[in-house]
Amino acid sequence: MTLKADIRTIKLPKIQDPRGNLTFIEGGQHIPFDIQRVYYLYDVPAGEMRGGHAHKELQQLVIAASGSFDVILDDGYKQQRYTLNRPNIGLFIPRLVWRELENFSSGSVCLVMASLRYDEGDYYRDYQDFKQAVQIPQSAPGER
Repeated sequence: MTLKADIRTIKLPKIQDPRGNLTFIEGGQHIPFDIQRVYYLYDVPAGEMRGGHAHKELQQLVIAASGSFDVILDDGYKQQRYTLNRPNIGLFIPRLVWRELENFSSGSVCLVMASLRYDEGDYYRDYQDFKQAVQIPQSAPGER
């Protein structure tokens, strides 16, 4: 089985200028949701991991605004690692995907755009609870 097909990197607009580059993101235009919340991670100590959860409904776009880090995604069947290191490339994470972020470079900034406001009830924080939620029940022989 493959990792969820709707997980994908999204190349964002990049306006190049000798004075510096500019990238912009419009909800519903460049990403498949309206942006309800923006947050960022920074000053992550060497060796630390962030994430370690999944969302029931929330969708996200994760960007390495500065530096680099790895995002490990797990849809309950398969894991895949993505290295983010360019500020004009975002990783779209749909609902029901477990995520962990690690290997933060010094000075890195992880920028996240979310489809919903913060709601603790939207989280799976226990991996086994997440796995149970995404598993397709097996039918008994002869049942459909």
